[in-house]
Amino acid sequence: MIKLKNITAGYNNVEVTKNINIAFEEASITTIIGKNGCGKTTLLKTAANILKAFKGEVILKDRNISSFSNKELAKKLSFLPQIRKVPNITVYNLVMHGRYPYLDFLRVPQQKDKEIVQKTIEDMALGKYINKNIYELSGGQRQKVYIAMLLAQDTDIIFLDEPTTYLDINHQLEILEIIKRLKKMGKTIVMVLHDLNNALSYSDKICLMDKGEIVIYDSPEKVFESREIDRVFKVYSSQITFEDEMPKQYLFNLK
Repeated sequence: MIKLKNITAGYNNVEVTKNINIAFEEASITTIIGKNGCGKTTLLKTAANILKAFKGEVILKDRNISSFSNKELAKKLSFLPQIRKVPNITVYNLVMHGRYPYLDFLRVPQQKDKEIVQKTIEDMALGKYINKNIYELSGGQRQKVYIAMLLAQDTDIIFLDEPTTYLDINHQLEILEIIKRLKKMGKTIVMVLHDLNNALSYSDKICLMDKGEIVIYDSPEKVFESREIDRVFKVYSSQITFEDEMPKQYLFNLK
């Protein structure tokens, strides 16, 4: 369990998020939504200890997150940013980066590390790309490799900042299905999404933010019924329910 208690955070002494109180449930998918600039990524980075809060505390497993060493913390949580440079590295070596918290100071992978990396690559259906350079892959394939790296890191908590941005619809859905698989593995997923329909359809909990504060934090159904999404985004939303087991879908129109 990870909790944010009375968190105020931002950059260069400018507050972006204010009075944040939230606890992310274990083995679940929580999606943070809101307009651009409302503090979604700031909240995510603060929870992952990438950004230090001005006020308040982040509690991880009943300990203040600042009490963990970097190596200790890297075995408990992982973070995938939205924007990153494409490295000049093979698929295998990038996924191996996920094992670094477990290596000694010489950073020499042991047989166990190699086996974990190999299995992760196969589980993600990336075997045919194992020796390819990341530069040679499409955006969707690269994103799968980064998620494979997180899987190799084997943390209980995974933070994802816009994991489907810039991907075509096929790869978006593929990544979201992979995220559902991570949840079934017992992982706690906290992510930021811009696509409101995907957020509501794939999440156990929705955290709606506005102007640096949490407006509502509840199940997708409760958040939809509150009409707070309509108010914040200035849209009119409607829900489509299918007769079979397909997830509910949501439509959004300008008011």
